[in-house]
Amino acid sequence: MTMAARGIRDQVAIVGMGCTRFGEHWDKGAEDLLIDAATEAFASAGVSKEDVDAYWLGTMGSGISGLTLSKPLCLDYKPVTRVENMCATGSEAFRNACYAVACGAVDMAMAIGVEKLKDSGLSGLVLPSAPADGTASELTAPALFSLLAPAYERKYGVDPAALKDVLTRIAWKNHHNGSLNPRAQFRREVDKATIACSPIVAGQLGIFDCAGVADGSAAAIIVRAADAHRYTDKPVFVKALSFVAGPASGTADPAYDYTTFPEVVRAGRNAYMEAGVENPRAELAMAEVHDCFTPTELVIYEDLGFAERGQGWKEALAGTFDLDGDLPVNPDGGLKAFGHPIGASGLRMLFEAWLQLRGEAPPERTIRSIAQGRKLALTHNLGGAPGECVSFVSIVGREPTA
Repeated sequence: MTMAARGIRDQVAIVGMGCTRFGEHWDKGAEDLLIDAATEAFASAGVSKEDVDAYWLGTMGSGISGLTLSKPLCLDYKPVTRVENMCATGSEAFRNACYAVACGAVDMAMAIGVEKLKDSGLSGLVLPSAPADGTASELTAPALFSLLAPAYERKYGVDPAALKDVLTRIAWKNHHNGSLNPRAQFRREVDKATIACSPIVAGQLGIFDCAGVADGSAAAIIVRAADAHRYTDKPVFVKALSFVAGPASGTADPAYDYTTFPEVVRAGRNAYMEAGVENPRAELAMAEVHDCFTPTELVIYEDLGFAERGQGWKEALAGTFDLDGDLPVNPDGGLKAFGHPIGASGLRMLFEAWLQLRGEAPPERTIRSIAQGRKLALTHNLGGAPGECVSFVSIVGREPTA
C-alpha cells in the first residue's frame, strides 16, 4: 500500500534555525532554552518574533499548552499550538508548521521543541502511561529494544560476539562524531574496549548502547519556497514529510520477529516516493536516525534501505556509515552522543542537515558526500517500542527540484 497524499515537495523551505547545546543545564529552565533556540533562529533568518505568523511547540513533559512558549517569548497574541508524539514530538511540530505554510494559512511559521529532563529525575518518556487493558508490556525501554539484538543474530546467523562488535562500533562512531560537535551532550571519544565492557543495562545492552538523557531546545523557521531567498541565500527545501502510526500489533503478532520496524519501512517508503528518491544509498548525502539504542540504528539501516536485509552489520563494520563513509549516519553524534531531550530531537536532526547542506559544518565534521554532489539529507524519528511505534521521515535538500 502507498499513501495517497500529493506530497509537499519544494512547497516550503527552512530559512532559519537555532539549536542549544544539549546536556545538563542546571542553570536554565525550559523557558531559557526556548528563548535561546528561538533567538538564534530569528537571527539566522533575519526576522523578529512579530514576523512569525504562527508557532508550533513540541514537548513531552515541559509544558501543557501554547503558553509554554508564548510566555517566555512574550508573544503578542499569536497562535501557538503545542503538540506531542512521543520521541517524534519535535518532528511533529515541524511537520505541522510546514503544512500550515504550504496550504497558505500562514506566510511564516516557527517549529520549536524543548525538553527539560535532567531536573526531573526521570529518563525516557516523562508522562504516565494512559489507562489500558493490562496486557501492555511492563519492560523498560532498554529491555524492549534489547530484544532486537538476539532476534537479529538468530535470523541472519550472526555470531553474538560479532554483533557485539557491531553495536560497539555504532556507539564508537557516534561518540567520535559527538566529540567534534560543541553542542553535543557528550563531547569526547570513547574507545571500543570501554564501550564493550560497560555495565549491562538490559539484555546485551550496556550503558554505552543507550542514548543520553538531556535538556535542550531547537527551532526552525519555515516559509513558502517562492519566498525563501528573501531571507537567506542558502535555504533548505523540504522534499518530503512522512509520518505513520502503526497498528501496534507487533507484540501480539506471531509473525513479528523483532528485526524490523514496519512503521519505519512504511514512513521511509512514503518519503522516498514523495521526494522522488529511487536509491537512498546512492542519492542521500547523510542521514540522522533515531539511535535510541545501538541495535535500533542497526535495524534502521535496513528498514530505510541503506543496506540490504541481513547486511547492515557488515556495512557498519566496513565503515559505510562513518563520517567519511559512503553514507554518513548521525554525523552530529546522534541521540547517543548529542543527547535526547524528547521534544527537541527531531528538530536537532534537521539542524545538522541545515549545517551540512549549507556548508556550515566545521571542517573536521564536514561530510564528503555533499562535496561529491549529493544534495539530499534524511531525518528519522521513532516513538514507542519494537512492534508498536510511530515513525517520521523527512527529506530536505539544498536546491529545488529542476
